Amino acid sequence: MIVSIDVDAQKTFSPLCPTELPVVGGDTIVAELNAQALLADLRVMTKDAHSPQAKWLVRERGEMLLPTGLPEADVTWVSHAIVGSYGYELLDGLPRAQEYDYCVWKGVDPEFHPYGACFHDIGEKLSTGLLEWLREKQAKVIIVGGLATDYCVKTTVLQLLKGGSWTVIVNAAACRGIAPETVEEAWELMAQAGAVVLENAAEIHKFIKNQ
Repeated sequence: MIVSIDVDAQKTFSPLCPTELPVVGGDTIVAELNAQALLADLRVMTKDAHSPQAKWLVRERGEMLLPTGLPEADVTWVSHAIVGSYGYELLDGLPRAQEYDYCVWKGVDPEFHPYGACFHDIGEKLSTGLLEWLREKQAKVIIVGGLATDYCVKTTVLQLLKGGSWTVIVNAAACRGIAPETVEEAWELMAQAGAVVLENAAEIHKFIKNQ
C-alpha cells in the first residue's frame, strides 16, 4: 500500500498570505502534490488549525521564534492558519477535505503548537491517529510533500520514520521552506534518519517501480 501525504499545503504558508507565514514558492507545489498522489493508493491531508486565542501568538514578526515558556508550544509565531480564515484554506487545485482518505488537524487547542502530523503534543504522547491508521492500512511506502520543509514537513517525516517500518520518501519538488539554513539542516536530518529524498514525482515513480 502506497500513501501520499500533503503536509499543511495551506494558503497561510504562501505568498497569498503575506502577513502570515509566507513561504517563497509555497503556492507552486500543487502540481507535484497531485502527481505524487497519482502514484499512491491513499491520500492524507494535514492542516494547521489554530485559534485566534492561541497563547503563542505575537503581533510583530520581530517577536517570532522567542521561547514561550509553554510546555506544548516552544516558540512564538505571528497569527496563521486561523480556523475559518483565508489562510486556513488548502491551496487551490488540491482536493476538498472530504476527498482525502484521512485528515489531521493540528494545533486546535490554544496551548498547543505541534509541528508533526503524528502527535498533538511536542512530547509525542498524544497521537493524532495517523500512525495507527497507516499501520491498519498496511502502508509500505509513504510519500511526503508540503509546507514548510524546515518545520512541519521535517517533523512529520521524522515521526513517520520512528513510527513504522515503511519506506518514507520525501518529494523535494513538492516542498518549500522558510529559511535556507534551516531548510538545509532539515534535508540532512531527514536523510540521516532514513528518509529517501527524491527530486520529483517522476523520480519517485522510477524508484517505486524498481523496488
